[in-house]
Amino acid sequence: MNTKIGQALKAGIIATLVMTMIMFVAPYMGLPKMNPAAMLSMMMGVPAIIGWMMHFMIGVIFAFSYVMIFHSLLHRVTQKFIKGVIFGFIAFVIAQIALPVMGAIFGGMPSPEGGMALMMMGSLIGHVVFGIVVALLANVNN
Repeated sequence: MNTKIGQALKAGIIATLVMTMIMFVAPYMGLPKMNPAAMLSMMMGVPAIIGWMMHFMIGVIFAFSYVMIFHSLLHRVTQKFIKGVIFGFIAFVIAQIALPVMGAIFGGMPSPEGGMALMMMGSLIGHVVFGIVVALLANVNN
């Protein structure tokens, strides 16, 4: 898996898995319950397995965007960890824009459990961890 596509696939699946595990332990850290796959499936009215497939597909697409675009844009940043933090923050912002758009397209979003500020904090943490894992795993050479 040394091709860019292979790097994105590997990094996207593993980073999405790590992010998902963090979201499932979030309630034990005082953050609201977060299940992005369930949210996707409820929003679109499809079975949970489709929500899971979409969740991982989105993770791979984000990783692919890192490998093909963002890694080069962040060429002045030399540390992979910092590149990952920046990319994770960018992924968080994109997700915050995309979710309301998807909600409008599919007829609304499920209401979050817990406060919105804590939900945003949990989402930010999850996306930053996702970005770090992608940056560390994707062996991209300029």
